[in-house]
Amino acid sequence: MNLDFSQIVPYIPFILEGIWVTLKFVIISIIVGFILGTILALCKISRIKALNWFGDLYTSIFRGTPLILQLMLIYFAIPQLTGYDISPFLSSILAFGLNSSAYVSEIIRAGIQAVDKGQTEAAQALGVPYRLMMKDLILPQALKNILPALMNEFITLTKESAIVSTIGYLDLMRRAQVVGADTYRNFEPLIFVGLIYWVLVMVLTLAGKRFERRLKYSD
Repeated sequence: MNLDFSQIVPYIPFILEGIWVTLKFVIISIIVGFILGTILALCKISRIKALNWFGDLYTSIFRGTPLILQLMLIYFAIPQLTGYDISPFLSSILAFGLNSSAYVSEIIRAGIQAVDKGQTEAAQALGVPYRLMMKDLILPQALKNILPALMNEFITLTKESAIVSTIGYLDLMRRAQVVGADTYRNFEPLIFVGLIYWVLVMVLTLAGKRFERRLKYSD
């Protein structure tokens, strides 16, 4: 086995810069996905049929097509259709945020519907406005129930972030490819970047478990 990690040592700072580049768009995508997912979940449980249909159609489209296809459509179709030269960074946020919101909406919807209906009925009987009931009563309880599923979605998003390398975004994966092309050694930078992804996922997993324990302790 001909492995020589010393060849990539000069490139380690360049690769490590990709951690923040990757996390920057992943964090923003998670925020976008959570906000849109919450709105979609409320649409799905609404008594207005048009909102139900919109939420179901949106989820069907984004869950029924590959994420890389959505990324390519946003990156290549927007300039062609609108003339706006969208950046790889913005394309990545839009694709991952919109895609994640479809999955998050299903998670939140299930969490809301798992809350005891008696609490909703009691709040309605007391005349609590729908917005306040959701914000102060239902959603906080639902969050505790769906936290593991949400963390799993965020971890999946972090791992799938590697596909943005296909549009030239200088994330961890793309930097590994650049180093491989420069040194003519692809295996070593890919292994090094794979280790970084593993560490990121482990940190997210441990943070999620700790946050979950704190929520249980607060009960």
